[in-house]
Amino acid sequence: MSTRRATACLLVAALIFAGRPLAAQSVTDPDLFGKSLKVAQQVMAQYGSYDNPAELERVNRIGYELAQQSEYRKVPMTFALIDMPVPNAFTLPGGQIFVTRGMLDLNLTDDMLASVLGHEIGHVTLEHFKRMQRKATLMNVLSNVLIAGVVIAANNTNNRRPAVEAPYDPRVGYESPGGNLVQGAAAASLIVSELLMRGYSRDHEDEADEEGQRLEASAGYDPEGAQQLWKLMQSRAPQAREYGYWQTHPFAEERERAAMARKGTWKVQGRSDAGVFRQRTQAALTAYQERYKPAAEELAFLKQGSLATWPQGRTAEDLRLEKLHAQRDAELAKPLLSRDYGELIRGYRQARDEVKALNPESPLLASIDTELRDFDAKQRELRPKAVEVLGGGVYETSFLKSFLSNFPDAAQAPEVALALGDAYSRLGNQSDAVGQYLTAMEAAPESSEGKRARAGLRNLTPSLKELCALQQLADQTKDPELARLAGERLAATAGSYDDVGNGAEYLKRYPEAKHAQQVIDRLNVLADNLYGEVVLYQGVGDTVKALERINKILTHAPLSPAAAKLRDSAVLEERAG
Repeated sequence: MSTRRATACLLVAALIFAGRPLAAQSVTDPDLFGKSLKVAQQVMAQYGSYDNPAELERVNRIGYELAQQSEYRKVPMTFALIDMPVPNAFTLPGGQIFVTRGMLDLNLTDDMLASVLGHEIGHVTLEHFKRMQRKATLMNVLSNVLIAGVVIAANNTNNRRPAVEAPYDPRVGYESPGGNLVQGAAAASLIVSELLMRGYSRDHEDEADEEGQRLEASAGYDPEGAQQLWKLMQSRAPQAREYGYWQTHPFAEERERAAMARKGTWKVQGRSDAGVFRQRTQAALTAYQERYKPAAEELAFLKQGSLATWPQGRTAEDLRLEKLHAQRDAELAKPLLSRDYGELIRGYRQARDEVKALNPESPLLASIDTELRDFDAKQRELRPKAVEVLGGGVYETSFLKSFLSNFPDAAQAPEVALALGDAYSRLGNQSDAVGQYLTAMEAAPESSEGKRARAGLRNLTPSLKELCALQQLADQTKDPELARLAGERLAATAGSYDDVGNGAEYLKRYPEAKHAQQVIDRLNVLADNLYGEVVLYQGVGDTVKALERINKILTHAPLSPAAAKLRDSAVLEERAG
């Protein structure tokens, strides 16, 4: 018997002896799982994945150590990181658990993170989605996301008062039933908002807290992590309670006291590895994929989750290689001078480092190294051609971007950054223009390119509208006068900007900045204005314009009072046939 096989047998025997369940999570309701998977993919596409391999592995390690302590096996739970700035976590009915970047930015201890994950696992294992106060809305939205979407009942027909009392809006009168269809990412956003905002009752939250603490103790983590988490949230959460964890997880003081009272209920057990459980869960995900053939978008999310579930072994290496080759093929399909070998090489090196850390003897390492040598050679061959084209003065923006990525240390880098800043400025992309001008100025402040970049920034600052661009300038230290001007402009603009996307992007990148509160307040006002426009456009039958504004609210201001109104008015669309 081989050493590896003997080790595996001993591990299985040890787990059986310990009385811990070995059965993997499985898909017992393919219809629910498939719909939830589609929503998960759309949510990830809308908000973006938080690329932090170390934290992703940590979340999966702790998450599966907790999950294997539960007898619940109806769904294969998966854990993913989502690029949202507010500290939060949420779970879809199909067992897809998300942790936000903002939550991880709080630097949680393992015990605190176990508390977060245990709570979300508790919602799944206790099947709270079946007993939600707003179950009909959530399940109807989830059911329709594949075929039709949901209707937002915010129509105002002839401004007549309905027979049943409805909310009054002084701008448009009384609202009456009717509405517009919300599909795709907007419908997914509505589901996430429902889960984040008011999905579960006080009793459900308390039950999930208790189950989470039980799983913590069973998995070898201190149940006091729950109490520590609430203390940390009170000291570190964003100052605007209506925009973060406090709004989505209410009753903070009561839950902290309950966590403290319960922490001695369970004896902390010895910690046990979840490797076998993770491998079996990965097998369940693979089996679902092979049997039900999900669409390309959902398949990509499923494969990413499968890789995170167990990042070593043959299945994981096949998934990694498939992902790398997709990236390679997409890049090599571009025109020669627009190919970004720099990004390609970085991706391959990151994958190599991950594989090497997991298994230094993996055969995948030799394959990656062979391709890396090929990319290095191609990059060297490209350099003289790129310099020649740059000297000719005729090129596209994509060429400039790839030049900086391929040759960041080239003597021409400040020149290229300046040209790219000019290009972005002409296109109205203020944030990227500022970033490139700053690159040129900081790389060679006394060169002609550096001086021209400084002049470009000074000319641009008084008219800048993008909050992120202004924050970049206010934070730079090369030009104190420019920083002062940008800071003054930011202070004035934070409370008066006119696009919800502008505010949302700022909060994503600078959630705890000095002007975050002003930005939040203005974002809520803009979202409320959009909601008023939804009502008006529905009143005149302009479905397209109403839907555009619904999408903006759900995409850029999902935690706003306006989004809450949309959730309140979401109803199932009934379609004949």
